[in-house]
Amino acid sequence: MTAPTLPASWTLRPLGAHDIDSLLHVQTVCYGDSFQESPAVFARRLACPHQCSIGVVRPGQTALLAYLAAYWSNPGKITPLDGDFSAPAPGPHVLYLHDMSVLPELSGQGVARHLVQHLFAAARQRGVQQAALVSVQGSQTYWERQGFSVKPVLDAQQSMHLETYGPGATYMTAAL
Repeated sequence: MTAPTLPASWTLRPLGAHDIDSLLHVQTVCYGDSFQESPAVFARRLACPHQCSIGVVRPGQTALLAYLAAYWSNPGKITPLDGDFSAPAPGPHVLYLHDMSVLPELSGQGVARHLVQHLFAAARQRGVQQAALVSVQGSQTYWERQGFSVKPVLDAQQSMHLETYGPGATYMTAAL
């Protein structure tokens, strides 16, 4: 599966500390207050060397239109809501997609798919064979269309992390 071509009116780029306010704005528009994460946590996430978060902006502008917060992790490890992107332990790694938000003005234009496929390609280049995420707010069907399936969480600590997202949250994985 290849990513759709990104229109010339958008630019894809890595996220940095300068994006925190814009990222939180997009997150609030898309999720409301129930999934708002703190600026301090995002600052730590974007400063860690194992993050691979990306965003979409208009050329020449800095305000995010969409983003995908992600990092390299280990199979079965769930980042709790408002939790840090902890460094992966030695062994197999996964691409962990923590949070994706697209402003309503870009809805239905393939932006989310482009973000996901861009990071899938980066993961494959690193030899990573799996992606993981927590599906929230009824997004499970969307993620299933992207190749993800529900994976049971058997570890008590990881179950507690999953519960931070509220009822209906599911852990999902996809082979790359």
